[in-house]
Amino acid sequence: MFVHSAFPCRWSAEILTARPPILPPRHFTYPAQVEEVERGALEVMARPEDAPPFLATFALGFRDPIVPTGVWSTPNPDELCALSGGYAYLVSVSQPQRFTMLPMRPVLAVHAAVEAGLLLFVGHRSIVAWGVQGKAWDADALSSEGITVESIAGAQLTGKGWDIRTDREFLFLLDLNTGQRLDAPSASPSDGGPPARSSALK
Repeated sequence: MFVHSAFPCRWSAEILTARPPILPPRHFTYPAQVEEVERGALEVMARPEDAPPFLATFALGFRDPIVPTGVWSTPNPDELCALSGGYAYLVSVSQPQRFTMLPMRPVLAVHAAVEAGLLLFVGHRSIVAWGVQGKAWDADALSSEGITVESIAGAQLTGKGWDIRTDREFLFLLDLNTGQRLDAPSASPSDGGPPARSSALK
Protein backbone atom coordinates (compact mmCIF):
# COMPACT_ATOMS: atom_id res chain seq x y z
CA MET A 1 0.00 0.00 0.00
CA PHE A 2 1.39 3.37 -1.01
CA VAL A 3 0.64 7.09 -1.01
CA HIS A 4 0.71 8.24 -4.65
CA SER A 5 1.24 12.01 -5.06
CA ALA A 6 1.23 12.76 -8.78
CA PHE A 7 -0.75 15.99 -8.16
CA PRO A 8 0.25 18.80 -5.76
CA CYS A 9 -1.64 18.51 -2.48
CA ARG A 10 -2.08 20.48 0.75
CA TRP A 11 -2.01 17.43 2.99
CA SER A 12 0.13 14.48 3.94
CA ALA A 13 -1.05 10.99 4.79
CA GLU A 14 0.22 7.87 6.48
CA ILE A 15 -1.25 4.43 5.90
CA LEU A 16 -1.37 2.65 9.25
CA THR A 17 -0.85 -1.07 9.70
CA ALA A 18 -3.61 -1.14 12.32
CA ARG A 19 -6.08 1.16 14.04
CA PRO A 20 -4.49 3.02 16.99
CA PRO A 21 -5.53 1.62 20.38
CA ILE A 22 -6.56 5.16 21.38
CA LEU A 23 -8.51 6.98 18.69
CA PRO A 24 -7.59 10.61 17.96
CA PRO A 25 -10.14 13.39 18.63
CA ARG A 26 -11.10 13.45 14.96
CA HIS A 27 -12.06 10.09 13.48
CA PHE A 28 -14.22 9.52 10.41
CA THR A 29 -15.55 6.25 9.01
CA TYR A 30 -16.41 5.84 5.33
CA PRO A 31 -19.05 5.23 4.18
CA ALA A 32 -20.65 7.32 6.91
CA GLN A 33 -23.63 5.01 7.42
CA VAL A 34 -21.35 2.16 8.50
CA GLU A 35 -20.97 2.22 12.27
CA GLU A 36 -18.49 -0.65 12.43
CA VAL A 37 -16.26 -1.79 9.61
CA GLU A 38 -15.06 -5.34 9.20
CA ARG A 39 -11.49 -6.47 9.56
CA GLY A 40 -9.24 -5.31 6.74
CA ALA A 41 -10.42 -1.68 6.58
CA LEU A 42 -7.88 0.86 5.37
CA GLU A 43 -6.71 3.12 8.21
CA VAL A 44 -5.21 6.46 7.14
CA MET A 45 -3.90 9.27 9.30
CA ALA A 46 -4.45 12.44 7.27
CA ARG A 47 -2.72 15.71 8.13
CA PRO A 48 -4.15 18.74 6.27
CA GLU A 49 -2.00 21.86 6.13
CA ASP A 50 -4.76 24.14 7.46
CA ALA A 51 -6.82 21.85 9.68
CA PRO A 52 -6.28 19.40 12.56
CA PRO A 53 -5.23 15.84 11.64
CA PHE A 54 -7.82 13.09 11.52
CA LEU A 55 -8.00 9.33 11.31
CA ALA A 56 -9.93 8.03 8.30
CA THR A 57 -11.25 4.47 8.29
CA PHE A 58 -12.27 3.19 4.84
CA ALA A 59 -14.44 0.07 4.64
CA LEU A 60 -12.90 -2.75 2.63
CA GLY A 61 -14.39 -3.65 -0.71
CA PHE A 62 -12.98 -6.90 -2.11
CA ARG A 63 -10.27 -9.10 -0.63
CA ASP A 64 -8.92 -10.06 -4.05
CA PRO A 65 -5.26 -8.98 -4.52
CA ILE A 66 -5.93 -7.74 -8.06
CA VAL A 67 -7.86 -4.70 -6.78
CA PRO A 68 -5.92 -1.64 -5.57
CA THR A 69 -5.57 -0.31 -2.05
CA GLY A 70 -3.77 2.93 -1.21
CA VAL A 71 -3.98 6.72 -1.16
CA TRP A 72 -3.80 9.06 -4.17
CA SER A 73 -3.63 12.81 -4.56
CA THR A 74 -6.26 14.31 -6.85
CA PRO A 75 -6.43 17.35 -9.15
CA ASN A 76 -8.01 19.20 -6.19
CA PRO A 77 -5.14 19.87 -3.73
CA ASP A 78 -7.55 19.75 -0.77
CA GLU A 79 -8.98 16.35 -1.66
CA LEU A 80 -7.68 12.90 -0.82
CA CYS A 81 -8.51 9.72 -2.73
CA ALA A 82 -8.41 6.41 -0.88
CA LEU A 83 -8.98 2.96 -2.33
CA SER A 84 -9.74 0.07 -0.02
CA GLY A 85 -10.00 -3.24 -1.83
CA GLY A 86 -11.28 -1.60 -5.01
CA TYR A 87 -13.75 0.76 -3.30
CA ALA A 88 -12.88 4.39 -4.11
CA TYR A 89 -13.48 7.29 -1.74
CA LEU A 90 -12.86 11.02 -2.43
CA VAL A 91 -12.59 13.03 0.79
CA SER A 92 -12.27 16.77 1.48
CA VAL A 93 -9.39 17.10 3.94
CA SER A 94 -10.66 20.48 5.18
CA GLN A 95 -14.17 19.07 5.78
CA PRO A 96 -13.74 15.29 6.16
CA GLN A 97 -17.47 14.74 6.59
CA ARG A 98 -17.79 15.65 2.91
CA PHE A 99 -16.94 12.70 0.70
CA THR A 100 -17.94 10.81 -2.44
CA MET A 101 -17.91 7.04 -2.82
CA LEU A 102 -17.65 6.05 -6.47
CA PRO A 103 -20.39 3.70 -7.69
CA MET A 104 -17.79 1.80 -9.76
CA ARG A 105 -17.14 -1.37 -7.78
CA PRO A 106 -14.55 -2.57 -8.04
CA VAL A 107 -12.06 -0.07 -9.36
CA LEU A 108 -9.34 -2.21 -10.94
CA ALA A 109 -6.70 0.46 -11.63
CA VAL A 110 -5.99 4.16 -11.00
CA HIS A 111 -4.03 6.39 -13.38
CA ALA A 112 -3.01 10.04 -13.02
CA ALA A 113 -3.42 11.98 -16.28
CA VAL A 114 -1.50 14.97 -14.98
CA GLU A 115 -1.46 17.06 -18.19
CA ALA A 116 -5.22 16.59 -18.57
CA GLY A 117 -5.80 17.34 -14.88
CA LEU A 118 -7.65 14.07 -14.26
CA LEU A 119 -7.48 11.06 -12.00
CA LEU A 120 -8.76 8.03 -13.93
CA PHE A 121 -10.56 5.08 -12.38
CA VAL A 122 -10.60 1.96 -14.55
CA GLY A 123 -13.22 -0.75 -14.16
CA HIS A 124 -14.15 -3.87 -16.09
CA ARG A 125 -15.92 -2.00 -18.90
CA SER A 126 -15.61 1.74 -18.26
CA ILE A 127 -13.34 4.58 -17.14
CA VAL A 128 -14.42 7.39 -14.80
CA ALA A 129 -12.48 10.68 -14.83
CA TRP A 130 -12.22 12.84 -11.71
CA GLY A 131 -11.16 16.48 -12.03
CA VAL A 132 -10.70 19.48 -9.78
CA GLN A 133 -14.48 20.04 -9.64
CA GLY A 134 -15.35 16.36 -9.17
CA LYS A 135 -16.54 13.86 -11.74
CA ALA A 136 -15.60 15.06 -15.24
CA TRP A 137 -16.99 12.23 -17.37
CA ASP A 138 -17.78 8.53 -17.55
CA ALA A 139 -16.65 6.57 -20.62
CA ASP A 140 -18.90 3.51 -20.57
CA ALA A 141 -18.98 0.35 -22.68
CA LEU A 142 -15.33 0.59 -23.73
CA SER A 143 -14.92 -3.16 -23.50
CA SER A 144 -16.98 -6.28 -23.09
CA GLU A 145 -14.78 -7.37 -20.19
CA GLY A 146 -11.47 -5.92 -19.05
CA ILE A 147 -9.60 -2.68 -19.88
CA THR A 148 -5.84 -2.19 -20.06
CA VAL A 149 -4.40 1.33 -20.22
CA GLU A 150 -1.45 1.19 -22.62
CA SER A 151 -0.36 4.84 -22.49
CA ILE A 152 -1.44 8.36 -21.60
CA ALA A 153 0.01 11.25 -23.61
CA GLY A 154 -1.34 14.76 -23.12
CA ALA A 155 -5.10 14.57 -23.56
CA GLN A 156 -5.16 11.15 -25.22
CA LEU A 157 -5.36 7.69 -23.74
CA THR A 158 -4.57 4.49 -25.62
CA GLY A 159 -6.14 1.36 -24.21
CA LYS A 160 -7.01 -2.23 -24.93
CA GLY A 161 -10.40 -3.85 -24.58
CA TRP A 162 -11.99 -7.20 -25.38
CA ASP A 163 -14.74 -7.78 -27.93
CA ILE A 164 -17.14 -10.53 -26.92
CA ARG A 165 -18.30 -10.96 -30.53
CA THR A 166 -14.86 -11.82 -31.85
CA ASP A 167 -13.27 -13.03 -28.61
CA ARG A 168 -10.28 -10.81 -29.43
CA GLU A 169 -8.47 -7.79 -28.04
CA PHE A 170 -8.65 -4.41 -29.77
CA LEU A 171 -7.04 -1.01 -29.32
CA PHE A 172 -9.04 2.15 -28.65
CA LEU A 173 -8.22 5.85 -28.29
CA LEU A 174 -9.92 8.13 -25.78
CA ASP A 175 -10.10 11.93 -25.71
CA LEU A 176 -9.40 12.82 -22.08
CA ASN A 177 -11.02 16.24 -22.47
CA THR A 178 -14.42 14.76 -23.28
CA GLY A 179 -14.30 11.02 -22.55
CA GLN A 180 -15.24 10.32 -26.16
CA ARG A 181 -13.60 7.64 -28.29
CA LEU A 182 -11.46 8.99 -31.11
CA ASP A 183 -11.60 5.77 -33.11
CA ALA A 184 -14.61 3.92 -34.46
CA PRO A 185 -16.31 1.77 -31.79
CA SER A 186 -16.01 -1.19 -34.17
CA ALA A 187 -12.21 -1.02 -34.13
CA SER A 188 -10.55 -4.04 -35.65
CA PRO A 189 -9.20 -6.54 -33.12
CA SER A 190 -5.48 -7.09 -32.87
CA ASP A 191 -3.75 -10.14 -34.27
CA GLY A 192 -2.97 -11.44 -30.81
CA GLY A 193 -4.99 -14.10 -29.07
CA PRO A 194 -7.72 -13.36 -26.57
CA PRO A 195 -6.61 -11.80 -23.29
CA ALA A 196 -6.82 -13.53 -19.95
CA ARG A 197 -10.28 -13.03 -18.46
CA SER A 198 -10.59 -11.28 -15.11
CA SER A 199 -11.22 -13.62 -12.24
CA ALA A 200 -14.42 -13.27 -10.26
CA LEU A 201 -13.96 -11.10 -7.19
CA LYS A 202 -15.11 -12.32 -3.82
